[in-house]
This record gives sequence, C-alpha cells and structure tokens, in this order.
Amino acid sequence: MSNVAIKVENLSKLYQIGTQKSGSLRDSITNKWDQLRGSKKGSKTQDFWALDDLSFEIRQGEAVGIIGKNGAGKSTLLKVLSRITEPTKGRIEIHGRVASLLEVGTGFHPELSGRENIYLNGTILGMTRKEIKDKFDEIVAFSGVEKFIDTAVKYYSSGMYVRLAFAVAAHLEPEILIIDEVLAVGDLEFQKKCLGKMEEVAGQGRTVLFVSHDMQAISALTSRSIFLRQGKVDFIGPTPDAINYYINQTKAQDLIYIGSPSPVAPKITKVSISTSLPNNVHTNGESLIIEITIDTPHSLQGACLSFHVVDSKERNYAHLWIFDSDQPICREEGTHILKCVIPNCRLYMGRYFLKVYFSEPPGGQIFQVLENICPFEVVMYGKHREFQWYPEACAYIEDGTWEVQHKVIP
Repeated sequence: MSNVAIKVENLSKLYQIGTQKSGSLRDSITNKWDQLRGSKKGSKTQDFWALDDLSFEIRQGEAVGIIGKNGAGKSTLLKVLSRITEPTKGRIEIHGRVASLLEVGTGFHPELSGRENIYLNGTILGMTRKEIKDKFDEIVAFSGVEKFIDTAVKYYSSGMYVRLAFAVAAHLEPEILIIDEVLAVGDLEFQKKCLGKMEEVAGQGRTVLFVSHDMQAISALTSRSIFLRQGKVDFIGPTPDAINYYINQTKAQDLIYIGSPSPVAPKITKVSISTSLPNNVHTNGESLIIEITIDTPHSLQGACLSFHVVDSKERNYAHLWIFDSDQPICREEGTHILKCVIPNCRLYMGRYFLKVYFSEPPGGQIFQVLENICPFEVVMYGKHREFQWYPEACAYIEDGTWEVQHKVIP
C-alpha cells in the first residue's frame, strides 16, 4: 500500500478578474454573447492563474509547511485540497479523511450551538455519534468555551470561533489536518496550545499541512516545506532550507538607512546591520554587526555616538555606545566608519529597530537622532527547549555554564 497521503499533478486554478456579475438572466446572456464575439465589453476580463501547474507529493504522517508572500497561492491551494473550490486543471489524490481550518467559522452553522456544531462536524468527517461523544469533553475543555457551548455560534467572537473550530478539527482524528493562518486570530496562549496539539497530531502518524507567515512556527512544527511564488512551486525541501531560500528570495525594503552629507554640520550618512541570514534576519545567539558612517566637514572634539535596540512599541532592549573619551572618533574631517560587534546577540525572537543618537558630550549640541531605522528580525529556527519560549519571561536570553556537585550524606 502506498504511503502517499496527498498527490498533486499539474494542478492549476484560474480566476477571471473583472468578470461582471449580473442581476438578470438577460444581462448574463448578453455579457456571454459579447465575450464570445470578442467585443470590448467582453474583453474587460483578465485571466489570473492563482495556481499554475503545481506537482508534489506529501507522505502519510508528514508535517509540511506552505510558505510564501501574500498572493502566492497558499490559501487557494488549501481550498482546492479541502474540496472547497474546484481546480481548473490537474489531478489530486487524497487518501484519508480531511479536516480543514481555513477561515473563521468554516464548516460551522451560525444558528446551531457549539455542541450541535461539534456533532455536525464529526458527522461530516464520517465519525459515529459514539466516537464524537467520546471526544466531546476533551474538545470542549481544549477550546475553553464551556460556558457558551449551548449558545448559537453566531454570537461567538472570532477568537471563540477559532478556539472551538480548531479543537473540533484536531480532536476528531482526521488522517489529514489542514490549517491556514487563521490561528493568528487566537491569543498567544491558545496559539501555543494549537502548535502543541499539531505536534502531537503529527507525532501520531497523521498528516499536517500548515500555512503561516510565522517562520518560527513553521520551523518548530514542520520537517518539510513548500515555497510558493506567483502560483508556482518555487522550492520543496527540508524546512530549514526552504526558509533560507524564502528569505533570500523575499527582498525587504529600507533595511539600510541612507542620508546625505552636510557641508556645514556633521551627519550620519549610513547605518546598516550585518545579520546571520539575508535581508536583516538574525539567528538568536549569532554575531550581529552594526556599522555607522559619519561625514564630518570639520573636526570634532568629544563626540558621542550611541544606539538603542527597540521593538515596535519603542521599548528599549539593548543600549550600546562609544564616546570620544574612551576611543577617538571624528577628530578629523572626512568620513568615519564605526563598527559595533555583538558577539552573541541573544535577543528574543521578534522584530526590532535601531534608535541612534549622535551628539557632543552630555549637555552639548545634539547633531542627530534617528528613530526606528534598520528593521531586523531575530529568529530561533530549530531551537527547542523542554519548556515553551515565552516573550513575557525575558527580552534577552542568555545561557550559562552549570556545574553540579553531589555530596554523599554521611
């Protein structure tokens, strides 16, 4: 028996952009006739291939990530695999029951209660009432919506919808579990529960397809990933390789600060970051280099330069500086390049910016303050610990050397 769970051959999906929807049969027939005649009215439509000749196989028990920029075709692929929409061309083989969580409320009837929707979804998956009943308490406990389980789901918040929908999809034991970015709707604690449950599901030999823009989650959950670009498969391989390829192919903007020199005042003309991965993506624990270029039309005495590493809420996480009193800087007119090396940058994963200060000694003239420049991201791909990573616990992670001594009690 084949161990292939999903086989896709030459899969394509066509949408027509600009198709005019009509409110009457007569207008529909007229529009179709215009298109057949090649008239201007009919030529307003444009073909858009959301998926273009995709071919790949996913083995049973595999956890596979689907990555790519917005508009790459990720969600369309999952909808086709979930039989929500039909492909235009190609062939798909799926071996096993599929449970999908693609959009908030997918598969739920708004007029039914949470309890009734659990049984409805289980029935759709082909499970008996006894099988659903055996899992019911576990589903409700995981979702955390016990108080509202007999309330019509149309009154649920988006977060409650997702919590119950994921609990149903994960606990009713489908052979194939398909999850889109919808998990981002839930709170941080529930997202961690979901990732843990998906790891458990994959460990039980079931197949998981996971779409996310969170490369940390993709790295932690999947062993292999498919990178889509403009509806095509651009790369398939081990997840670390796929992530690196994705980073290399996805060009970010404004990663370097560039300024124009002044003929009368000292000025920072360039700030750049050298990270361990391309496009200002940095691996926790690797060496990080910040390089700052200063143009001075005349010599300076006692210059001071410092920078903060801040997050999107402008909270400070690190502060580094160089003063002329410690090491001569900018004492001659011309261009000066200052390089700061952080040997083991252990910032917690997330997005950061630089805030740079250039001035005379405290109390003197402030030449320049640059805020929220050089965005960079810290990642911890493939780094696992027995406990979960919690951003609330600390902002800067440090490892120490432990020594254990054992003394025998007399």
